[in-house]
Amino acid sequence: MNYQGIFSAVAFATSMMMAGASYAAGGHSGGHNQSFGQQGKIANVTRTIDINMFENRFEPSAINVKDGETIRFVVRNKGEAVHEFNIGRPSDHAGHQKEMAEMMDKGILEFDRINHAMMKSGGMMHSDPNSVLLEPGKSANLIWKFKKTKRLEFACNVPGHYESGMIGKFSFSGAMD
Repeated sequence: MNYQGIFSAVAFATSMMMAGASYAAGGHSGGHNQSFGQQGKIANVTRTIDINMFENRFEPSAINVKDGETIRFVVRNKGEAVHEFNIGRPSDHAGHQKEMAEMMDKGILEFDRINHAMMKSGGMMHSDPNSVLLEPGKSANLIWKFKKTKRLEFACNVPGHYESGMIGKFSFSGAMD
């Protein structure tokens, strides 16, 4: 019996129920407070970290960074569902989850695919520099320059995934030289 497939189906059904409520309209890109850092430049990357996304978990689940450090994340979706790697504070994720639920409610986001045509025409491009949204088997790079922040995490905000524990923690150590 394929328990992972059953779990994925249950997680999807749960996420569809959660996405049923309508949320205020608005664009999905820009407007996010990013006081925890900014998009980095490839020339300033100090290290590369591979991030693998599975059903409701990240590998690694915790990352130590330095204030001012620029990291290139190579993010791979090795799961069966659409997943997101999003850098933010818990309050940022809470706001972003409403936008993701709206994407699902509008049919832009499905269990295992993203309707890019609907995303573009609906004005919800999901183009924030602190986030990548990937279909199963896809990968992307994200370059981020960190600013020391309390309670910074990376999470998947696809409806139901954050609530199921698809969250990783950043911890900060010494300043960059």
